[in-house]
Amino acid sequence: MDPNRYRHPFQGPLACVADAAANSVRWARLRRLVFGRLPFPVLASDVTDVVYVTWLVDVTQVRSFVPPEAVLWEREGLTPFTVLTYRHGHFGPRALGPLRWLCPSPQQSNWRLYLEAPLPGAPKSPTVVFVKNILDSTIYALGTRLFSDALPSHRAAAISLTDQEQVIGLRIDPGTGSAPSLAAQFDRHAAPELPDTFRPFANSWEQAIERLATQEAAVAPVPSIQRTAVATIDLPVDMPSIEPLRLQTDSLSCPFLNQLGASSPALAFRLPRVHFQALSERLL
Repeated sequence: MDPNRYRHPFQGPLACVADAAANSVRWARLRRLVFGRLPFPVLASDVTDVVYVTWLVDVTQVRSFVPPEAVLWEREGLTPFTVLTYRHGHFGPRALGPLRWLCPSPQQSNWRLYLEAPLPGAPKSPTVVFVKNILDSTIYALGTRLFSDALPSHRAAAISLTDQEQVIGLRIDPGTGSAPSLAAQFDRHAAPELPDTFRPFANSWEQAIERLATQEAAVAPVPSIQRTAVATIDLPVDMPSIEPLRLQTDSLSCPFLNQLGASSPALAFRLPRVHFQALSERLL
């Protein structure tokens, strides 16, 4: 089965409709023809509780997720792979102004790789490659499928991000759908230490988290038309507010990460809040 193909996490008539709509090639062609000529509606969200956790994986295990012309950020045959999970805050069109509070606040998880340099024709800014995108909202997951090439998402049955005094818990339940599953716990009040395996990528913990948290563009291959979609965002990260975390190794369960051989010590941290804006999307 195509790993990017959408499968709804619940059974029933809605699942059949959702699967058909999300995987419709005809709709995708019509949408590119019509909406590709219209201005992009800038989207905004007051994001909170952003948990980043990064492993080093073998480049050969992730090459298939990357556009052919892309150069991954790699050292000694390894490249960082990040699972980034957060709570949206009224995610909707910026043009709504104060009325944006009427928009829902889904939880989202982006799984991504990093490019050494931007793609030809793309913005000259720090760029990631979207590998997986997961939402706990049918409306938002189908919205990205129907109206975006850069962010084709999967609907999870549930995403749980629990924030306690000593521990942060993360769980993605795919149900019977196409979203990946993940469970992990993180100790708070950890020391800001850079694992030795990350030293080829950064000289310090501060330098590493700045590179991992900085993102102004994202790309995603569109295999059906053999092109690449690029999206630009505004993500003004307040670096001093970032909190180090420590992954409880025994708590981690994720078959997808196992397939990638993500066995290195993880580098994890939490960003309390950030105002996010999706600024544009186009095909290269």
